[in-house]
Amino acid sequence: MSLAEIIIIAGSLSMDAMAVAICKGACMRGRNWKESILIAFMFGFFQAAMPLIGWTLGSGMQQHISAYGRIIAFVLLTIIGVKLIRDAVKEGSGALVCKPLIFTELIVLAFATSIDAMAAGFAFAALDMNIWLAILLIGAITFLLSYLGTLVGCRFGAKYQSKAQLAGGITLALMGLRILAGQLSI
Repeated sequence: MSLAEIIIIAGSLSMDAMAVAICKGACMRGRNWKESILIAFMFGFFQAAMPLIGWTLGSGMQQHISAYGRIIAFVLLTIIGVKLIRDAVKEGSGALVCKPLIFTELIVLAFATSIDAMAAGFAFAALDMNIWLAILLIGAITFLLSYLGTLVGCRFGAKYQSKAQLAGGITLALMGLRILAGQLSI
């Protein structure tokens, strides 16, 4: 596999993480570089670790995990998305309020958005390629795009703070539905 192909795969795998990072950035109050780096690090770490896990397990178990991986991602993203939507409209006046970053939620989001990367790792096991270069590029590109995503979200959130959490919840729920549609070949 060529370097260009690995970079394209890395960019594709990082899109879900970037979308979530935009949503999380929209809920930040001002530019918080520590939270932005934490979000980017967690997404980059999980996006790099999951292909390594997939590559290590190899193609022997691919059918079992790929059959359920997308369903797990759908459930996790949809539950978190619905929770964000519910929390956003729970206020009696209908006002939308973003909640602070919760580390356990960040781990679940990083895991859920990286399940496809594990499937890519299974494919990597069947190819003649440098897995270490692939995971380095996947992690670095995801880190960079997620960091940029938090900045974009922060800028959006500063203008439209009242709708940021609702938009984030809808985005996560739609991502979950998109993953389910891919599983069902719709």
